[in-house]
Amino acid sequence: MELRHLRYFVAVAEAGSLTVAAEQRLHTSQPSLSRQIRDLEDEVGAQLLTRTARGIELTPSGRAFLDHARLVLSQVEAAGEAARRVAHPAKPCFVMGFLTGHELTWMPEALRILRDELPNIDVMISSQYSPQLADAILKGNVDAAFLRRGKGVPELAFRLLVKEPLVVVLPSDHRLAALEAISPQDLVGETFVGVSDTAPVLRAVIDDYLKGSGINITPAHEVDHVVMGVSLIASTGGVGLLPAYAQNFLTSSVTSRPLKGDTPTVELVLGYRKSNESPVLKLLLGRVGRSCFAANGTSNWVTRRPGVQQRMYIFRVGGLTHLLWMERISDLALTGGNARWNLLVLVR
Repeated sequence: MELRHLRYFVAVAEAGSLTVAAEQRLHTSQPSLSRQIRDLEDEVGAQLLTRTARGIELTPSGRAFLDHARLVLSQVEAAGEAARRVAHPAKPCFVMGFLTGHELTWMPEALRILRDELPNIDVMISSQYSPQLADAILKGNVDAAFLRRGKGVPELAFRLLVKEPLVVVLPSDHRLAALEAISPQDLVGETFVGVSDTAPVLRAVIDDYLKGSGINITPAHEVDHVVMGVSLIASTGGVGLLPAYAQNFLTSSVTSRPLKGDTPTVELVLGYRKSNESPVLKLLLGRVGRSCFAANGTSNWVTRRPGVQQRMYIFRVGGLTHLLWMERISDLALTGGNARWNLLVLVR
């Protein structure tokens, strides 16, 4: 899947017409655009668009995919801006990395910790998978990152932030959704959405849990991150085991249930290079132990509330990008911040 596929899909969804999107927005031929959309649907494994008398309409899978496609494109745009600012810094730069998906709860708290330093530094954000973040820290491209604890990297130090429980993610109308809690044996025979090698720590936790429960499940699909997992579960009707923070990305058609018995957990840590003498890093490390989010992994800022209709707003402030679930834009006052917020994207 390439970025152009996401741009083409979003253009068609917003235009409601292949012809209008091709001629007026993408400046390409309609047959070529149709072929690109078919390629995208083949890779996703679900029909995203359907033709009607009124034009092109989104399928339920397409509506779920659209929100995440817009988010990915906005993050790519932010990444490009961050790269340009690193290449031409006006102030000292501190680069923070986030395991993809964890920006929702951890980025606002990290900004809160560094708020006194924000006027004097540029804070850059890098959202990647944990192995790539660890490599970026080793190379000096990232100062500190919220990631999974890797092995075989003696140059890095890690500080435990939270142990995240795994939950079962499944369609809201799935038969298992009627249960208050789900046992691993209940998952046998279901279409199982697993985790790929891009998340080796999480994959090992899931594999060990299933093996220790005495069951053998072969994933029908494997995903790279939780957003992809939620979308694939919605489109295939399958089930998956994901960290609890995946609940931030659940749509109305997808829900979660706790596991019965001893619940497996996966650690989230703050990683950094031992030789890094950045004063900003020292400030972050000095305060993270006293921060409420280091104790319980939750945010004081506005995040998604189950059962409440909310929209995701993407903001830029102090060089950082924030993703907040809110019922209305006026809820931003609940964050208690005094910084100037610039709305980048409203993900409908």
